[in-house]
Amino acid sequence: MKPATPAFLNELTDKLGEILKQSPAKDIEHNLKAGVTAMLGKLDMVSREEFDVQTEVLARTRAQLEALEARLAELEKQRTA
Repeated sequence: MKPATPAFLNELTDKLGEILKQSPAKDIEHNLKAGVTAMLGKLDMVSREEFDVQTEVLARTRAQLEALEARLAELEKQRTA
């Protein structure tokens, strides 16, 4: 048996690709993706980008809160002194 040539492998790959495109598996995959997308759309979820933005906002807010708490503690310390 002689080794397969690249042209033969390319032709075989192309034929298999065409067979898969014409098979019901492609329709099943498409319908499954559509169903999952519809189900996820009904959930109350945020995108990763929105989540990352809100994480940054929360980090800045926490830093401001810590600064204000430190300032308040200093003012209370000055008042009692």
